[in-house]
Amino acid sequence: MLTYPNIDPVAVSIGPLSIHWYGLMYLLGFTIAYYLMLARAKQPNSGWDKEQVSDLIFYGAMGVVLGGRFGYVIFYNFSKFLDDPLWLFAVWEGGMSFHGGLLGVIVACILFGRRYKKGFFTTIDFAAPVVPIGLLTGRLGNFIGGELWGRVSDAPWAMVFPKGGPLARHPSQLYEMFLEGLVLFIILWVYTSKPRPAMAASGVFMMGYGVFRFSVEFFREPDSHIGFDLLGWMTRGQILCVPMVLVGLYIFTKAHSSQQTLAGKK
Repeated sequence: MLTYPNIDPVAVSIGPLSIHWYGLMYLLGFTIAYYLMLARAKQPNSGWDKEQVSDLIFYGAMGVVLGGRFGYVIFYNFSKFLDDPLWLFAVWEGGMSFHGGLLGVIVACILFGRRYKKGFFTTIDFAAPVVPIGLLTGRLGNFIGGELWGRVSDAPWAMVFPKGGPLARHPSQLYEMFLEGLVLFIILWVYTSKPRPAMAASGVFMMGYGVFRFSVEFFREPDSHIGFDLLGWMTRGQILCVPMVLVGLYIFTKAHSSQQTLAGKK
């Protein structure tokens, strides 16, 4: 069993103002994403400039925060929302959902595309390769905050989390950081290093995230107020990942079949 580092979730306190590591991880993720996107924008014939990248980061950040909070409330705590609708705005209590954040980013990309006259998949394909960076830093923030821990385990690397009871658990935040963050980033960055058909990068992201998240859910402790939703073993996160993988597979297949059709007409 490893010793959990037990880092203070508050990075800096200035009077009544407290800055949490989780928030700093979000900031770090958006900053790295900005410079990576800027590097891609500087490539010949990219069709992107610095102003557009900056605005896309802003739109994306709003989509992640607003969509993430809204998704958490609707997908994971809808009954509490019905009892107290104003709880939706109690962001200081925590609670973010990736799937909600994804929907928020989709809306943000639509709005961004309308402003700059860019197609939806032109925008989202450009952003997709850097999204895992935000997932990586976000899961690191979860680990530092000692939240979203894994199931009880006797693995040599299991840890006792301060808020997770006396038993050692999987550090599932680090599993997600590695798979949804680092591995998925490498896959997407390498895949998009060459020209790809529209929708393909988005399809790879959705399939990759869905498969990795579905897998890690077997090691992650289900939400205490939800438990297992389906068949006695499927969690809410796994259920939400199934349509994500199917949609990703569909648009990826459609992207490459359309490319082959166009090539055949030449």
